[in-house]
Amino acid sequence: MLTLYGYWRSSAAYRVRIALNLKGLAYRQVPVHLVRDGGEQHGEAYQALNPQGLVPLLVDEENGGAPIAQSLAIIEYLEEIFPVPAILPADPVERAQVRALALHLACDVHPLNNLRVLQYLGRELGVDDAAKNAWYRHWVAAGLAAVEQGLAAYGDTFSLGTRPGYLEACLIPQVYNARRFDCDLDAYPRILALTARCEALEAFRHAAPDAQPDAQ
Repeated sequence: MLTLYGYWRSSAAYRVRIALNLKGLAYRQVPVHLVRDGGEQHGEAYQALNPQGLVPLLVDEENGGAPIAQSLAIIEYLEEIFPVPAILPADPVERAQVRALALHLACDVHPLNNLRVLQYLGRELGVDDAAKNAWYRHWVAAGLAAVEQGLAAYGDTFSLGTRPGYLEACLIPQVYNARRFDCDLDAYPRILALTARCEALEAFRHAAPDAQPDAQ
């Protein structure tokens, strides 16, 4: 049994849900509310599972039950333990190129606009909402511009040709967030086209934030 601790709007948890669905894996979800009562991720019970105090967290009870934190570590674990269907290309160069774009999204773009950063800007530094939104949109624009260029290598196909995989699992949550914050995406036609192809698929529809049991 796979158990995923997450939050419906967490981009990182969203990535893992997509990966699980693409692999056709059944999993149980345990919601961890990131806002209520100061954030359940800071509570003693969850900290005992994940001292990082972040979501997602995966527990694979059939393989020892050790908790695995960090979305990309979880996705890589799933690829190693459940290799079929693959979500990374077989060719080492293509695999590295996919990882490079995915890491850019997950490690360069997302950390600058995730919840705890935005909360710190407001609560600790006194940044108002208008300035926070400007911060958010600046870094999203810079990040997506690079991804838009990188997607030229795939034309009108998915990163795995006929199938989406690791790259799309990282891209779609970032596009979801960009839309939430009213970012102008017109400059990224490749991203929008790939997003539309993904959002038509069941694996992505079922992973979407609004489809989660804890969605509010």
